[in-house]
Amino acid sequence: MSDDHDSLSQHDPDISDAEREALHELQLGIEHVYRGYGTLLTFHHQVGHAMDHLANAEAYLREAGHKEWANILRDHHLPAGAVDDQWTYELVQAFREGLLQDVADFEHDVRDDLVDGLDHVTERQQQSQWRERAGWDE
Repeated sequence: MSDDHDSLSQHDPDISDAEREALHELQLGIEHVYRGYGTLLTFHHQVGHAMDHLANAEAYLREAGHKEWANILRDHHLPAGAVDDQWTYELVQAFREGLLQDVADFEHDVRDDLVDGLDHVTERQQQSQWRERAGWDE
């Protein structure tokens, strides 16, 4: 068939079922951490848009003669952080440089140790088996 298929069959590592399952669970785990990061980015963007609307509301309150309300919005709500004085960009950065990086590094280190860095071992095995069953290796 293709050169990709040949390289896949050559990279079917000789590992135990438990090792294969561990690698698969690590892969799924890191994918979910990345999905969580994406959700955190969505949160960051949504809160940012909300703050833009609140800033607009401050201007309109001031224009409408409600200086006190505008000042409270300006002085208390707009500069405040989303969580414990941290703005959302700080939460995104802390997550990216903390858990996301730590788990990604760990998963990479385990793959390096067990299968010379090869990723998606379970999927590669399934692909190879299904292609072999379909006669693609002939």
